[in-house]
Amino acid sequence: MKKQFFGTDGIRGTVGSYPITPDFMLKLGWAAGRVLGAEQGSKILIGKDTRISGYMIESALEAGLSAAGVDIQLLGPMPTPAIAYLTRTLKAQAGIVISASHNPFADNGIKFFSAEGTKLADDVEHAIEAELQKEIACCESAVLGKASRVSDAPGRYIEFCKNTFPAELNLKQLKIVVDCANGATYHIAPKVFTELGAELISIGASPDGMNINHGYGSTHPENLQKEVLAHKADLGVAFDGDGDRLIMVDHEGQLVDGDQLLYVMAMAAYAKGGLKGGVVGTLMTNLGLEHAFEQHEIPFSRAGVGDRYVMEQLLDKNWRLGGESSGHLICLQQTTTGDGIVAALQVLAAIVEQGTSLKELASGMKKYPMVLINVRVTEKPDLDNHAEIQSAVAAAEAELADSGRVLLRPSGTEPLIRVMVEGQDKSQVESVANKLADMVKKTLT
Repeated sequence: MKKQFFGTDGIRGTVGSYPITPDFMLKLGWAAGRVLGAEQGSKILIGKDTRISGYMIESALEAGLSAAGVDIQLLGPMPTPAIAYLTRTLKAQAGIVISASHNPFADNGIKFFSAEGTKLADDVEHAIEAELQKEIACCESAVLGKASRVSDAPGRYIEFCKNTFPAELNLKQLKIVVDCANGATYHIAPKVFTELGAELISIGASPDGMNINHGYGSTHPENLQKEVLAHKADLGVAFDGDGDRLIMVDHEGQLVDGDQLLYVMAMAAYAKGGLKGGVVGTLMTNLGLEHAFEQHEIPFSRAGVGDRYVMEQLLDKNWRLGGESSGHLICLQQTTTGDGIVAALQVLAAIVEQGTSLKELASGMKKYPMVLINVRVTEKPDLDNHAEIQSAVAAAEAELADSGRVLLRPSGTEPLIRVMVEGQDKSQVESVANKLADMVKKTLT
């Protein structure tokens, strides 16, 4: 059954537009409390990123949870993966994250974590939506939930992150520029890297409630590239607004994306016999990564787009490493969800252990040229059952043969068909992509 409010990564939208409104958040807190805090004495954590709207949403959720008889522990501004970790270690029944990730400050949203620090199962989200259809019924005063603040939340998470880095190593030989996107990692990431010994330059670490992701962070790496070159740093690290996404920059100012970082981590684990199975990417993972793994006979599998689907495959296969080109990287050996700081530390450990550079470690994977064209359509067709389009895709795949890949998929949020073509020959990729996009336009618009 289709969910009304929950998408692939919680509930998200523009603040002030339904459902990102105070009245809905009040009711969502109550509904979540009824489902997730059903047992007596339950507690639910709430953390947030640095958006100004976080104060309003936090207060509304707190009131709703209290009305449902659930105690609340407030974490303040914390990265999304920190809330997953603290939910698990503080033995809470659930954790709530107030964040819209890499979106601009005018947006906000809600993500949930289970008691195990994982995203909620579909049936639990359905149960919350069912409660949302009911009228709020406040508990009697004697059993209303109480709220308290976890004052040492940042310190707990900083120590956790540091403990995912090998105890025998340090970062004393590295000069690192860290871009916190003026988001939730601003008071966490600099301390993690500094306490491990790095010489650090911080940018995007002065949030004002409205500058999150604005010109900084993993979706705007231009400033990071400039600062790495200006300071002659060994590398740069950039997170998104809620800290679950990571991209890096090498000492020459070149971007190193999620696919390349996945390659670096996988090869480091493989060299030590610690990979434990294979690696999960997505339908958008660069073909160059798949071919690089083939050379080492490392199993590779593609999931649907979204870290939720990467996680599902990892758990199903009992593998430990997966991620997306955008920088959502999941290291189940270290934690239960995608974590930008933890992933960065695994890459840094490989650099220190092997006494080399990020550029050198990433060079073992050749990124193939990729062209992505968005075709606007009036309605989303069933592409699998559209004979003319499938014939065109087959012709494109035949032209590319084993040197490329074609993917057509409807956008999950907009009336678009995404036409993706990648391969070893850039001019051929561009030609095939343009022909295919033109065909889709003529057929569907």
